[in-house]
Amino acid sequence: MHGLRVHRAGAWPAPFAIPLVADPLSAVLLVTTALLGTLVVIYSHAAVDRRRKALGYYPVLQVQLLGTCGALLSGDLFNLFVWFEVMLVASLVLLVLGGERAQLEGAMKYVTMNLLASLLLLTGIGLVYGLTGTLNLGALSSAMREVPAGTALATAMVFLVALGIKAGAFPLFSWLPAAYPAPPVAVGALFSGLLTKIAVYALVRLFTVVFTHDAGAVRPLILFGAGLTMVAGVLGAMVQMDVRRLLAFHVVSQIGYLLMGLGIGTPLALLGAVFFMVHIMLAKSALFLVSGITYALRGTYQLDLMGGIAKDHPGVAVLFLLPALTMAGLPPLSGFFAKFTLVRAGLEAGAYAIVAVAVAVSLLTLYSMIKVWTLAFWGVAPVTVIRRARPAIGLVAPTAALAVLMLGIGLAAGPLLEFAGRASDALLATAQYAEAVAGNTR
Repeated sequence: MHGLRVHRAGAWPAPFAIPLVADPLSAVLLVTTALLGTLVVIYSHAAVDRRRKALGYYPVLQVQLLGTCGALLSGDLFNLFVWFEVMLVASLVLLVLGGERAQLEGAMKYVTMNLLASLLLLTGIGLVYGLTGTLNLGALSSAMREVPAGTALATAMVFLVALGIKAGAFPLFSWLPAAYPAPPVAVGALFSGLLTKIAVYALVRLFTVVFTHDAGAVRPLILFGAGLTMVAGVLGAMVQMDVRRLLAFHVVSQIGYLLMGLGIGTPLALLGAVFFMVHIMLAKSALFLVSGITYALRGTYQLDLMGGIAKDHPGVAVLFLLPALTMAGLPPLSGFFAKFTLVRAGLEAGAYAIVAVAVAVSLLTLYSMIKVWTLAFWGVAPVTVIRRARPAIGLVAPTAALAVLMLGIGLAAGPLLEFAGRASDALLATAQYAEAVAGNTR
């Protein structure tokens, strides 16, 4: 049934069991999560100091991955909320571990906005349960159709705002550029690859399974927010001189492309969103890991205090170029196929405005990456800069693995595009998903 697998925890019957559901979308994101988690752990051996490791860095990192996997497999709305809270607690600990001032400031903004999002999410869950008497995603697929249109739309908006905050969408994204650069680079790489993407995954799941009958009213709003998210993120990135903050703003910008796929909502658009999600999870994590390597070589994250890395360390320059160019959408890298699919879907759907914004933002992203290349990798390093002979193999190996994987996805995009098509078909097969997940709850 479209590759769908359902497990009811504890072998309890519905509606008492907690359903764990795997379909092509959750499966490919689970594999990507496992891959990123493994590479970040390897990178952390060289990048994270002993004090943080002694304070429980690795166990908390595993709890973070556990929460991510739980959210991807949840077939119940309340348990989805629980797994989000597991991720929130673990990510907060990773943010403050070490107790540096910048970490604490970033953590305050992070926890404030995410607690607000959690409160809104719990409010939406309460509304849904009060209206339908169930939180099973399969049962909700039909139960929400019995709810008056205005009430259903208002409830959908609560979820859109709550998950939009967690995804770092416009206008409530200011916590993200403050929080992601604060912890060690390994943690920032994991955050950029997973946290906001899981929130977008939840939006995709809810608006293809639960809130389907009022899609015509919500999708234009999602597209509007997608465009503003793209523009705000890329403009914020263009004025940054700290490479971590620059990359954090690009996390915001790229979320707009994912929302674009959801807002268009056609099979081709969802295919593009699935492909784009896998691509950007790898590319953003790789860029954060490269920033850690440049810090090890130059002792700074300030672009204007680096310079000359390409001459001194050409291999590191290649490790930057591959994810940078793929994020900008240059062929034959994976970002080109992801963005081309979304643009094509937008043109076929007549969404010309968002297509124009997507293309313009892609060009500005390329400009931003050229800025990083010019300041950090080209030119001559200042005489006062710290120069190190070579980066540790523990930093280079996992970063190189991500770069090779991205290159492979671009050069052999067909299999992943085909799989993304299966994931898109499964997302739109709402009746089959509902029947399998709901069991005998209806």
